[in-house]
Amino acid sequence: MNFNPAHPMTEDRRSLQPVRTDPGAFRQAMTRFAAAVNVVTTDGASGRRGVTVTSACSVSDDPATLLVCLNLSSAENAWFEENGAFAVNVLSAGDEALARAFAGEDKLTQAERFARGEWSTGATGAPLLSSALVSFDCRLIDARVIATHKVLIGEVADLRIGEAGAGLIYLGRSFRSLDAGQ
Repeated sequence: MNFNPAHPMTEDRRSLQPVRTDPGAFRQAMTRFAAAVNVVTTDGASGRRGVTVTSACSVSDDPATLLVCLNLSSAENAWFEENGAFAVNVLSAGDEALARAFAGEDKLTQAERFARGEWSTGATGAPLLSSALVSFDCRLIDARVIATHKVLIGEVADLRIGEAGAGLIYLGRSFRSLDAGQ
């Protein structure tokens, strides 16, 4: 939309005062935001790492591009940017234990977490989960810090489509299953 001082929307935007939302209220509100559960992985000179995330989405289909948000509280999450590649492995309903492991629930090492799944190596070197509904193997093209997270943007170098089945989602602070046929 072009700036037009006579347009009523322009005046409304000018009169809005910035509001700081309470972080606790925001986290509570986000429990009502159903999201696909993914394990995002990387491997390279900085090391092999995987984390469970629900903040991943498509950006464009031409070129195929995804974004992922990683919490800055873990210094090891810098490995994704340092390695210059990542994979988004979309989990099936049967992968809840793996999601919990990569979320750090059992305090497992990275090696112990990866031992819980069957993996192959993608074109970028990122680990691809064999049981994933789909794995997007991405070459990092941009990374930005936004508040408490690093937003990674990757161009899809390859993708692997797994068996069709129910997806794993997170809603109401619980893992749930969502069948595409429902």
